[in-house]
Amino acid sequence: MAANPVRAAEYVRMSTELQKYSTENQSIAIRLYAEERGIEIVRTYADEGKSGLRIQGRDALRQLIEDVQAGTADFTALLVYDVTRWGRFQDADESAHYEYICRQAGIAVHYCAEQFENDGSPVSTVIKGLKRMMAGEYSRELSTKVFAGQKLLIGKGYRQGGPAGFGLRRTLIDEHGTVKGVLDRGQHKSIQTDRVILTPGPDEEIGIVREIYQAFVHGGNSESVIAADLNARGYTTDLGRPWTRGTVHQVLINDKYVGDNVWNRRSFKLKEKRVHNTPDTWVRAEGVFEGIVARELFDAAKTIIHARSFRISDEDMLAALRALYEQKGLLSGIVIDEYDGMPSSSAYSTRFGSLLRAYSLVGFMPERDYRYIEANRELRKLHPTILREVLEGLRAGGSDAWQDLQTDRVIVNDELSLSVVIARCIETPTGLLRWKPRFDTSLMPDITIVVRMDRSNSTPLDYYLFPRIDHLSEKLRLAEDNALDLDAYRFDDLDLLYSIVTPIPLPETA
Repeated sequence: MAANPVRAAEYVRMSTELQKYSTENQSIAIRLYAEERGIEIVRTYADEGKSGLRIQGRDALRQLIEDVQAGTADFTALLVYDVTRWGRFQDADESAHYEYICRQAGIAVHYCAEQFENDGSPVSTVIKGLKRMMAGEYSRELSTKVFAGQKLLIGKGYRQGGPAGFGLRRTLIDEHGTVKGVLDRGQHKSIQTDRVILTPGPDEEIGIVREIYQAFVHGGNSESVIAADLNARGYTTDLGRPWTRGTVHQVLINDKYVGDNVWNRRSFKLKEKRVHNTPDTWVRAEGVFEGIVARELFDAAKTIIHARSFRISDEDMLAALRALYEQKGLLSGIVIDEYDGMPSSSAYSTRFGSLLRAYSLVGFMPERDYRYIEANRELRKLHPTILREVLEGLRAGGSDAWQDLQTDRVIVNDELSLSVVIARCIETPTGLLRWKPRFDTSLMPDITIVVRMDRSNSTPLDYYLFPRIDHLSEKLRLAEDNALDLDAYRFDDLDLLYSIVTPIPLPETA
């Protein structure tokens, strides 16, 4: 090795859709490349099991870019297995952008398994552009093939995720169709060739489902009346909760009770935005597993539900939806189905093409939260107070803490950054409490303090201390009781935080 070898970092990524090149194999190839050229690898950034379709969730790549842009990188070269390790982005310029950031900071990028030198020549530029476009095209082709495969499985009656529902069970079968057992809630298949199908559940549950249809079709009872009767008799849903108008309605409109498989109601292709698809794009397979309700009875229930809104004009339906929106502050299928005296969510979807279109016609955008405008306003007022309390607590413990007024981050002892996020308490229609912290990932603090508010959104309930890890994403949801991987970060107060950041004076050595 040379007397003063080039200091380099390696970046490796193992794709979730292609496991052929593990991070270990990539690293072996990179280190052979480094040895041949007298390069010393001083740092490794590894994203294992991360899709290359977007940068979200790829903490190692984000840390790499942050180190480079901050000027704290202790290397002058970056070794990558090949061009596709940046990602199979749908925009080919995105991976080029990350390489450009490195080059701009004086860090040379080497592609160790490519047959060209990344020297900025016209040839290497053209080849890289082609490979980036091919990587994106590969993802699109793979998505198409996966969709076709899932569509085939739907036609065979296999279940593509989701709970079975009341009266049904998820049953595991092997590749020959032999039953291996019934899956409990939360259990999944462990062998790739195994499949999941829906089968009839306990006789008591089947009887209740059929009773719901009989009471609705032949008895003329509404969903609310049926729910009240079931609750009075002590019956609960498959989740152990009381019946509501909405849960009864879902039983009456779900095709699985007659043995039909319906899929692609929503899609999330290529890691893009999740969309609700129109009924004409749904994948439907009729009678592919054993139903528990006669098709004539199911069709009759659907006809009655559709007829309830048949004579209502578009204007009247939208007026009712607008009034509900003004009353509740937000709209969803559950909110609509739980409300007496108006058409069901399926009726709105059928009449206007989709629920999203109906929402837009009354001015509601699902991405925004209108329900708690006043609560949000009060919480914004509360944020400076909590921030001040955190600063006072840190200083009382002996820490040097100050607030960055541009970002609201708290800097502790010039070593650690904190951010305070207030999580509003939301009560679901069934009375459960939920919290959805909204992180500003652009801040990238070392620790995010999530203040979970009580039911009235007036007083902090407890605190979550999240380090800079995957939890800082839009997918994080908190319930009243959470799994250990979340509640390990929960504390009743911030005393532990104040304690662990307190500087400890060390005696000088002679």
